[in-house]
Amino acid sequence: MNTPQAVDTTDVIVVGGGTGGYSTALRAAALGLDVVLVERDKVGGTCLHRGCIPSKAMLHAAELVDGIAEARERWGVKATLDSVDWAALVATRDDIVTRNHRGVEGHLAHAGVRVVRGSARLTGPRSVRVEGVQEGARAGVRQDGAPGASRGAAPDVRDLSARRGIVLATGSRPRTLPGLTPDGRRVVTSDDALFAPGLPASVLVLGGGAIGVEYASFHRSMGAQVTLVEAADRLVPLEDADVSRHLTRGLKKRGIDVQAGARLLDAEVLDDGVRAQVRTARGEVRTVEAERLLVAVGRVPVTDGLDLAAAGLTTDERGFVVPADWRRLETAVPGVHVVGDLLPPPSLGLAHASFAEGLLVAETLAGVASLPVDYAAVPRVTYSSPQTAAVGLSEAEARARGHEVAVNSMPLTAVAKGMVHGQGGTVKVVAEAGGGQVLGVHLVGPHVSEMIAESQLIVGWDAQPDDVARHVHAHPTLSEAVGEAFLTLAGRGLHQQ
Repeated sequence: MNTPQAVDTTDVIVVGGGTGGYSTALRAAALGLDVVLVERDKVGGTCLHRGCIPSKAMLHAAELVDGIAEARERWGVKATLDSVDWAALVATRDDIVTRNHRGVEGHLAHAGVRVVRGSARLTGPRSVRVEGVQEGARAGVRQDGAPGASRGAAPDVRDLSARRGIVLATGSRPRTLPGLTPDGRRVVTSDDALFAPGLPASVLVLGGGAIGVEYASFHRSMGAQVTLVEAADRLVPLEDADVSRHLTRGLKKRGIDVQAGARLLDAEVLDDGVRAQVRTARGEVRTVEAERLLVAVGRVPVTDGLDLAAAGLTTDERGFVVPADWRRLETAVPGVHVVGDLLPPPSLGLAHASFAEGLLVAETLAGVASLPVDYAAVPRVTYSSPQTAAVGLSEAEARARGHEVAVNSMPLTAVAKGMVHGQGGTVKVVAEAGGGQVLGVHLVGPHVSEMIAESQLIVGWDAQPDDVARHVHAHPTLSEAVGEAFLTLAGRGLHQQ
């Protein structure tokens, strides 16, 4: 191993180039700070390369497949699906990821963020050693000697120190279950499910959170027989109970075998698939055979090799790095901040939440006043068919916090555009009784991921139903159902339910 060069001193060191890390780096650079971003793989992290972006690309393809069936069965359009060209689908998905990756690297390079590629290890509260440093330390450089490329081999060890602080953004990895060893073919996690070979004819999905539901939905659209097993008594158990009910109804209508309140007892990997024993909510033991078993039972923080102790840091029993000051996302060690999946709840483990966290930390390090992240006002979306989207408190959460609540639900089919789509769905609004502020909005149905932004503003700005009711929604749109839900709560409803 080469001897490290002299210590490279900068203002801010960001460890991890996922959404939380690169948003911190870009904002800090925009505020005039000298920033080094350390990434051992590719900037963009799980979201760009193994999660949000490729999975939503695949789900869009699934939506197109579902549209062919709807055209034929509901609209009299005699369309047929000959086959799915898996290689072409994958190529389109990968092209979208590649273009986004180049975009992120280009933004970092344009902002002047120095990207050091290697594995980071903390050596103190303001110092980092990067090992396995690769040639081409700046984002966006090419390794073929093109203009702007690094010429000459970089040392494979580099020591960094930070004047302002260090930001930890090393993300998470899929949680696994004892006795289940992912092999990328028969047993897969959410990180490698997209890259497993071909389309299976049958899938057993363990985990009924957003990730498990999305993968169950995708595979069903592609023609697979799908069994979805969730240990909690309902799907997406962190969401409002009515969201779970409508989602479960929609998935079952599509032919997905939903088993909530069920447990995996045993799983055997065979040459051509898996054989699992599942105890249902009724206590019956069922044998489920499938070509592929997808484990989607959550994610755990990644701190391996980071040597947190060298900086005076520890994790909690779940592996999270807990901030001492949530308003600044700063740990008990001054100048060391945390963003993204390393944070415990109330952080949400969502890419868009980590963007907000990155902006907050960058502004804090730059000495710019910044409001803490309002996690209750961060939208939560499941991109299945049907989709779910929510912001704020569920009805149960609102009542548990002592609110007297008024609740109104409006079916999407109560408005004309909902009838056009013909997929059902609902809008549920939870507000303080007596015309008080809106506490939560919960949507299920087609395209609700694109409808939640309005409700984010409603909840985030502490609006009351009457404030929303005075605004006119375009007709005919699905969003009319949102407007109607608020009109009813304000005592002005046209389509009383």
